[in-house]
Amino acid sequence: MKILYIGDTNPFSTSFHRLSALKRLGYEVDSYNPYEVCNDQLTNFVLCKVHFRTGYSFLQKKIEEWLSAILGENKKFDLVWVDSGELIGKKCLQILKSVGIPVILYNVDDPTGKRDGGRFKSLLKALPLYDLVVVVRKETEEECIKLGANKVLLVYRSYDEEAHKPYANLEEIPSQFRSEVAFIGTWMRYENRDEFLLKLIESGVPVSIWGGRWQKSPNWNKLKPYFRGGGLGGRDYVAAIQGTKVCIGMLSKGNRDLHTQRSLEVPFAGGLFCAERTSEHLGMYQEGVEAVFWSDAAECARICKELLADDSLRERIRLAGMQRVRSLGVGNEQTCQTILETALQTV
Repeated sequence: MKILYIGDTNPFSTSFHRLSALKRLGYEVDSYNPYEVCNDQLTNFVLCKVHFRTGYSFLQKKIEEWLSAILGENKKFDLVWVDSGELIGKKCLQILKSVGIPVILYNVDDPTGKRDGGRFKSLLKALPLYDLVVVVRKETEEECIKLGANKVLLVYRSYDEEAHKPYANLEEIPSQFRSEVAFIGTWMRYENRDEFLLKLIESGVPVSIWGGRWQKSPNWNKLKPYFRGGGLGGRDYVAAIQGTKVCIGMLSKGNRDLHTQRSLEVPFAGGLFCAERTSEHLGMYQEGVEAVFWSDAAECARICKELLADDSLRERIRLAGMQRVRSLGVGNEQTCQTILETALQTV
């Protein structure tokens, strides 16, 4: 099978990991990055905000011409995989559909939710034209069906079998990525992640923070001594997960998350997953055995202290979590294979 892949090809992006998984599965994949086509617009501070809020409507003509040129090369494809799809509007889909092969959409965001305003305006108009729409939350599945999607597949998010592979020897992990309790993630307005971490710190939990935009936090001066660096990717990301004793996972409430990429990546990469107690987390892992969960900062602080004081308990949970996540069938390779098989059954 030969696949036309339309998505972000930045090596540190989750979409790139899916692209790599498709290639590892043995498929022939030609990849094209729509963000590069509009790079001058999307890297401009002001224009980027305008396009985000207008659902990239003003970029559609340019992307339509770009897609027509790709298909005009007369290459033969068996399937089109659109990853994210925020830049791909209705006329773009009509162009892709014109060659008579299945077109699927994989989106791990919350395109039918309210957090991002008009960001997914173009995508939602194109939704009924996809042969298969793949999403990661129940609400999105139900709302896509109401918006006219032909077939919707609900999946868990994924870890990547290669990108998130743990270090075989813990001594290889650089000292700058070792910590007691770590949070690896971005500061987000209205999510109160800074306040949560500050409560842990004030409770005596030795927190280390990696991620972007933390300088924007109103609590930056208090958090600054615990800040270890900006966003992590590649082996540095794995090192920080595997190099900490407890790895905290937080949800995006604006995105209606009940689990995130960290929910799978942390245990697979050899970290002990410590996150908010949700129905999906409880479905993935046995609490206190394969992962630990909390309802608020006070409970999280108590759990972290208990784990830091008990090396054997911490190691048992960490190893059990690693084993459990591998049994869930949520690696990129298995997930991508399931998506392709479902798409071909649909047509």
